[in-house]
Amino acid sequence: MKKLLVATKNQGKLNEFVTLLAELPYKLVSLNTLGITEVVEETGSTFYENALIKAKTYSRLSKMDSLADDSGLEVDALDGRPGVWSSRYGSESMSDEDRVQLLLSELQGVPWDKRTARFKCVIVLATTLGCITTVESSIEGFIQCKAQGSNGFGYDPIFYLPESDCTSAELATRDKNDISHRGKAAKQLIKVFK
Repeated sequence: MKKLLVATKNQGKLNEFVTLLAELPYKLVSLNTLGITEVVEETGSTFYENALIKAKTYSRLSKMDSLADDSGLEVDALDGRPGVWSSRYGSESMSDEDRVQLLLSELQGVPWDKRTARFKCVIVLATTLGCITTVESSIEGFIQCKAQGSNGFGYDPIFYLPESDCTSAELATRDKNDISHRGKAAKQLIKVFK
């Protein structure tokens, strides 16, 4: 079975991709599995640029087809922040919980109807032949005032989904994968392989 590198060091993302891409005729491998320790700096100003940098670099380092994503949360009341800095918002040493608290403090006093936000995901597949495939998706919601739920990671506990009447972190994994930004982008990628 052909191998496909999932170019992330984020265990939560890796676990999601293993589930989301299970039907592909590939064995998914991680950077850790291959012993790749190089850290690629995300110097892009867009999700696409960062995903492309990671996919191409890790494809070159591993000599394998490589899939990378960049995703994050855009909050309208914060002019799109944290955006491409979602996983590093505040500082790289902060925990997910600290980032959630920082975001909530920045939104203190912002009324519900102005707390609109979206998760965006761009996935780039870079092959050893130099071919680049890109898919992207997003999901709209609101930032609620307190964290709820324990399924997921990052900003999931404060991302409220009106159609589900709960946060992303309160959804069962299967339900989350059906509607999430990463889940929808992964479905598009699967269609590319078929």
